[in-house]
Amino acid sequence: MQCWRLDDARQTLALSSLSGGIPQVIYWGAPLPKSDDLTVLARAQMADVTGGMLDANPDLSLCPEASRTFPGQPGLILRDTDGTPLLPCFKLAKVDAQALSLAITCEDADNALTWWAEITLDSDTHVLKLLSGISAERPLHLHWLAAPVLPGPQLSDEMIDVAGRWTGEFQLNRTPWSPGIRYRENRTGRTGHEHFPGLIVPGRGATNTSGEAWAFHYGWSGGHRMIAEELPDGRRQIQFGHAARMETDPATEFRTAPLYAVYSSDGLNGVAVSFQRHLRDRIVTWPKPDAPRPVHYNCWEAVYFDHETTKLKDIADIAADLGAERFVLDDGWFGNRDDDTRSLSDWTVDPRKYPDGLGPLIAHVHELGMTFGLWFEPEMINPDSDVHRAHPDWALGGEDQTLGRNQKVIDMANPAVLSFIHERMSALLSAHEIDYIKWDHNRVLPMPDAAQTRGSYALIDRLRREFPLVEIESCASGGGRIDFGILERTHRVWLSDSNDALERLRIQHDAALFLPSVVTGSHVGPRKSHTSGRVLDISFRAWVAAQRHMGFEMDPRELTDREADVLREATSWWKANRDWMAGADILRLDSADPAVIAEMQMARDASRFVVFAGQASASDQVLPRPLRLTRLGPDATYRLALKNPGDAPRYSRGPLALRDEPLLLSGQYLMAQGLNLPVAWPATMWVIEGQRT
Repeated sequence: MQCWRLDDARQTLALSSLSGGIPQVIYWGAPLPKSDDLTVLARAQMADVTGGMLDANPDLSLCPEASRTFPGQPGLILRDTDGTPLLPCFKLAKVDAQALSLAITCEDADNALTWWAEITLDSDTHVLKLLSGISAERPLHLHWLAAPVLPGPQLSDEMIDVAGRWTGEFQLNRTPWSPGIRYRENRTGRTGHEHFPGLIVPGRGATNTSGEAWAFHYGWSGGHRMIAEELPDGRRQIQFGHAARMETDPATEFRTAPLYAVYSSDGLNGVAVSFQRHLRDRIVTWPKPDAPRPVHYNCWEAVYFDHETTKLKDIADIAADLGAERFVLDDGWFGNRDDDTRSLSDWTVDPRKYPDGLGPLIAHVHELGMTFGLWFEPEMINPDSDVHRAHPDWALGGEDQTLGRNQKVIDMANPAVLSFIHERMSALLSAHEIDYIKWDHNRVLPMPDAAQTRGSYALIDRLRREFPLVEIESCASGGGRIDFGILERTHRVWLSDSNDALERLRIQHDAALFLPSVVTGSHVGPRKSHTSGRVLDISFRAWVAAQRHMGFEMDPRELTDREADVLREATSWWKANRDWMAGADILRLDSADPAVIAEMQMARDASRFVVFAGQASASDQVLPRPLRLTRLGPDATYRLALKNPGDAPRYSRGPLALRDEPLLLSGQYLMAQGLNLPVAWPATMWVIEGQRT
């Protein structure tokens, strides 16, 4: 028997190879004493057998094998080039064990196969990164390869996975554990609104702020498969990998994307903070790490395809006066792009709209003190485009395919396509001082294909090398491509096309389980939402945007003087606080009132925080229930001040201390009793600043 362990201040991960096969996880949870004998622990966790069973329980290994009578879903499904199924049976060859990493190699001599896994623990963020791969001496067809498989906790009654739709991303689903499989697969060829590649398994009784939780995220942009299975004997396994049959060609090597996994002993917030910090500090590579995040303006919902330089300059003037620091020119600047039916892939400036090119507009934006960004959708092609007419073979899929948004997907696995797109984009980036790309992806693939994702990654990587100071936003009809794989290459995500602040309040709250504020774009939309038709006050719209990377996306010429003043004030507040908020942890609060969606953003040193408490709907009771805070020093004293008491409706007329004056309260009181908030109408956001005295 061989055993290994990885430890940090939060957790222990222990593995064992009981009989010389692929190792299995024998413990993953709160830190174990160094004195624990892992060989005893390995024997102690072995389960009994009874009637109607095998004489021993097959290992739930890092890659469960069908050849060892494993009763659940195997971690690897291979076929020979003639279609013959292979049933590998691996033996442990070697393990390279370091303090915070394991590199495992296993071999199947009969089938000439090598399976490997890498497990790394980040002792600061507490995130495990797990990868696996398979190599062969001859080309084989891959049906399924799981990243290293982890056991599901027994003291859990349910799992939380993530669904969604366009303008309704990051919807949390709670599913009870039961015998059999919770199986989710995204075969659209992008991360998808519908199947975000994440899973949280809360321990029994866990909340946002307390209890145990285990969480998983698969960092891949091309479609994934998730298996959460309870075996007939009661054990549970969690598998993640590329969607099945994504590799269309036989090959001698295959590998998974990274699976990121987290254990928390302080509720879902422990999971969220680990993922937020790991993404922000380990995965995203910032063009200018010390530069503050700029206030963002996007012109899409002001002009759509109606580009006219004088109008755009006027809009830029107003945006800059309101506090914007970046101006992004969205769809409609190229080809003959007067609507969404034509010109995708042409990527040359439209001389009808810009007779002197983009230079005059860019110069005007720079004169206003703003940087300039430009929209592209590089992976798409319209049938009505010059490029499609010249190269119809560049379109992915058959001639009779169903179009999406009047467009096809361009074949990113074709080297000629990559060279062409790179040439067009780099020409614009070289000719102009462009600091930002909004990189869109507005339709699904006609069929799943991992090579398409690898080609897209390669193009972004090449542009990043050549233009290292250009920041890139990942957009896919809003939140259709958000994952740690795309964020290795980009710096911001457009969380949702919804510009309805009530919808965004909920979407942002749930996305914070995985995403920090600095990568999460949130814009002040128009008075009447273009995606819901709802009319919302400027104060609520502004404060919802101030929860994340703030921007505007409306026609600023519609603003009244009052609306402009409110927006300037909220923007100024965000600028004054953005430096410490950039590194803050987003902590979801357990609101006693389901109508209130609340969070704290706490500085890394816990010296200050801000509470955002959004009244999403009318409460069932007359008065607000107290809102408990979290992660405060029980014996410390905090000064709390309501930033926006003027947003209280006239029905808020009692002697409420928080509304009327700053308060000095202990951390214990704030965590045990909580804050009494003012009465609020739906679509009100309370902003409460806190500082440790």
